[in-house]
Amino acid sequence: MVALAVQTELVLTDWRRAITHEGAGVDESKVPKVQRLAAELRDKIRRGVYPPGSPLPKVRDLQEAEGVAFQTARDVYKVLEDEGLIFSRRGEGTFVSPILGKIHRDGTGRYIKAAREEDGARGAFASEIARLGMTPYSETVISRLKPPARVAKILGTHHAAKVLVRARTMRANETAVQVATSYFPGDVAFGTQLEEQDTGEGGSKSRLAEAGHAQVRIREEIDVRTPTKDEAEALNIPASRSIYEITHVGLTAEGRAVEVCIHILPTTLWSLSYEWPIDQPEI
Repeated sequence: MVALAVQTELVLTDWRRAITHEGAGVDESKVPKVQRLAAELRDKIRRGVYPPGSPLPKVRDLQEAEGVAFQTARDVYKVLEDEGLIFSRRGEGTFVSPILGKIHRDGTGRYIKAAREEDGARGAFASEIARLGMTPYSETVISRLKPPARVAKILGTHHAAKVLVRARTMRANETAVQVATSYFPGDVAFGTQLEEQDTGEGGSKSRLAEAGHAQVRIREEIDVRTPTKDEAEALNIPASRSIYEITHVGLTAEGRAVEVCIHILPTTLWSLSYEWPIDQPEI
């Protein structure tokens, strides 16, 4: 099985060289049809023949143009959809993704005050999307609810106590790129600007700091899984696509957790990075 995988990769490497004029004389009959057609479409997308947001040929049209089976044409689109290059809308067709490439999430620097308030941004997400030349927008539902058991445990609240919940679908231009749900203890959040749609410059972290609950340490745990049905629908992605689940915890100088946020991000749209010092000299 390993040998077959290596052989297939070598064939595909030869094919990639051929379509980018890095090689010649490749026997196309050795390249699986799905991979060959996917490579051709991928190249056209990257060269702008099919720009972001533009419609692609219908599956039936692709089948007839290439003289392949209908299932083969469907599999070609599935390959590119799994890569995040295209998406389908039921009853409308298949389109090139509005965002090509990945949004970089700098876990080290994104929550620094200067970064999250840059140019009046409403938090870290708004800042990083604006830096890419896109417009950040969040659809937010605010409520007072009992949190999931693991969130209550992190916050140190009673399992029956209500907390403030801010559930957001976060967009870059018109594209949903993240689902994030934040939980705050009631004694620090109820009756504050955190219960308003606009949390103001710098977002929730700046409002907590002004109220005497500044976060001085961040803890994050990352998991990779497939999305729930609701998450897939909110992000307009296939249920088979992987997502990052980041459990973000904000801690005060006293070690109290005053915020838990569960971030859901498609792995095809985001890259994550973290940096920290090691072996610092003793003072």
